[in-house]
Amino acid sequence: MASSSSADDFSVVVLASDLGIDARPFLSPSDQDRDTPEENWHDCLSHLASDEDFSDLEALHFFRLEHGCDNSGYRIFRIVGKYFPAPVISGERLKKYVFNKIFTEMPEGPFCIVYMHSTVQKEDNSPGLTILRWIYEELPTDYKDRLQIVYFVHPGLRSRLVFATLGRFFLSGGLYWKIKYVSRLQYLWEDMKKGELEIPEFVNDHDDVLEHRPLTDYGIEPDPLRLTGIPSTPYSYGRYEDVWTSRECTS
Repeated sequence: MASSSSADDFSVVVLASDLGIDARPFLSPSDQDRDTPEENWHDCLSHLASDEDFSDLEALHFFRLEHGCDNSGYRIFRIVGKYFPAPVISGERLKKYVFNKIFTEMPEGPFCIVYMHSTVQKEDNSPGLTILRWIYEELPTDYKDRLQIVYFVHPGLRSRLVFATLGRFFLSGGLYWKIKYVSRLQYLWEDMKKGELEIPEFVNDHDDVLEHRPLTDYGIEPDPLRLTGIPSTPYSYGRYEDVWTSRECTS
């Protein structure tokens, strides 16, 4: 039986959903309104700039914005590892605090970080590479791009080995290649002037120790009992000196 071309004719459009084609243009306006969910836009940074009270962390002064800049004009965020009590601060709260500091205090333009690793103990002061990577990856792209360099002051042998072997896996490439190791404070002053950031007294003391015992950088303590600090006596032979003297007189 022949079909007539009347208003009752209809056509069927078959769409392959697996191909990722958007079928909404083929739907009627009423179907589009029914099938399209209401779009809710949220500020992606609203949950990061927290109103939580961080006064206890502020009192520790382990992470703060300095007034000065390095020689390239980058504003300085100073991190003092020894001041960070890792066992009592969760990674989530640390991330909120860091983001709150950056989003509320960081002026426009590029910035750098000066991280002081002096006398840091892994169990007491280190949040771990995994948490550091997580915090960095959560930063918006423009803030990652604005971070130009990380000055790693007083890196020990353990830190160098960890970053050399695992750094590329646990840190993104953008952050890994921004790290600059600074074994002595005198080398830091090649990148910024003295007075551009505050140096804690114990960091200066640790720098003096490394200057007098440079093998400590390589995990070797040449004088574990610190005997070099004992003043020498005028009699190097001790109780045998009288014996040598008597022999010289009889010869």
